[in-house]
Amino acid sequence: MSTRFLRVCLLTVAVAAVAGGCGSSKSSSSTSSAAASATSSTSTSSGGTATPGISVTSFTNDFSAMNALKPLAASGKGKVAAILPDTTSSTRYVEFDAPYLKKAAAAAGLPSSDMTVENALGSDSTFVTDAESAITNGATVLLIDPEDSGTGVTVQRYAKAHGVAVVDYDRLTLGAPAGTADYVSFNNVHVGQLIGSGFVQCVNQWHVSKPNVVVMHGAVTDNNATLFAQGYNGVLASYFQSGKYTLVARTAGTWMPPDALTEFEGAYTAHHNINSAVIPNDETGAPIISYLQSHGVKPKTFPTTGQDATLTGLQNVLSGYQCGTVYKPIYLEAQAALALAMYLRAGKTAPASLLNANTVDPTTHVSVPSSLLVPEWVTTANMNDTVVKDNFVPAAQLCSGKYAADCKAAGITS
Repeated sequence: MSTRFLRVCLLTVAVAAVAGGCGSSKSSSSTSSAAASATSSTSTSSGGTATPGISVTSFTNDFSAMNALKPLAASGKGKVAAILPDTTSSTRYVEFDAPYLKKAAAAAGLPSSDMTVENALGSDSTFVTDAESAITNGATVLLIDPEDSGTGVTVQRYAKAHGVAVVDYDRLTLGAPAGTADYVSFNNVHVGQLIGSGFVQCVNQWHVSKPNVVVMHGAVTDNNATLFAQGYNGVLASYFQSGKYTLVARTAGTWMPPDALTEFEGAYTAHHNINSAVIPNDETGAPIISYLQSHGVKPKTFPTTGQDATLTGLQNVLSGYQCGTVYKPIYLEAQAALALAMYLRAGKTAPASLLNANTVDPTTHVSVPSSLLVPEWVTTANMNDTVVKDNFVPAAQLCSGKYAADCKAAGITS
């Protein structure tokens, strides 16, 4: 496992309101990180009980670091329940988050009967019902990833009233009561910066001399979408201001692929000069790329971007219709979340090497203890050494059919 994925976020990132908006003015969070220990350790509580230590740099794709938490599994009480948002905005929740969370729990010694993973299927009411049912059935820790903060606040208030600990998984819940949750995610401003800088690099490499750009946005109710946009808008601002790039349109924002296509079609129909698109997600970009192909757009002529390193996104990168994609090794995030849950379940304080940052909720101005991980931009140049090496997407699947030649050209081996 390369150490590039295990770096601790040591930079201070100031995250302000998204410039330019996307049909809505939405505040974002600011994050500051502290250095974390590179190795696991063991401390002793005042009662003499040994408490295992672990760091955000401990995790690897074999999940072996979780073994150190078995004493916490033995001493903890109740169940851990994870509630994921949907199956449509990204394939990650079904393909990676759910199995990785279960694998991390098993590696930490948590019985399978004490670990549940539910998916709300895009329904806020289902999300709340799932959380309430989990608590009724004995959950003492919730890992939650609601699609909007309002739902998250409802769940956190209910959990607090029932003495249940909460971890915001992947998305920070804005406006939550103070002290009700910790936060585990990737540095999402950096995700956006990777999208922006990857777009700039691609424009140069594909020799697009006069980029006329449509800038797209995720759902305006999602704080992560705000952070992504903060990152790529910051990178692109000087290019638009100087006139090197032309900002032709901004879309309202969505994580639903059909809606994203509708937004793009509207902009593209109104502005035939559009020749590039900043898109924050592989799944929302996929139908747009199909649309462009149906209109005769050739490879490496119309730069687009993405995130999540999905199979479709990676294949679009290989075929020259997408510049790159942000790879977030979800096995790191799942392990960090489960590790934190194990401390909470056992009534122990998580070490500073695990909670390596503080994220300020811009709604309440409360500092939320956070575990932040580092993403990476993936192109054909490093695909073999990242997603393929990690078996995030198997080479045999990635390189099937018409993509075999593209994989060979990119040096991808099975």
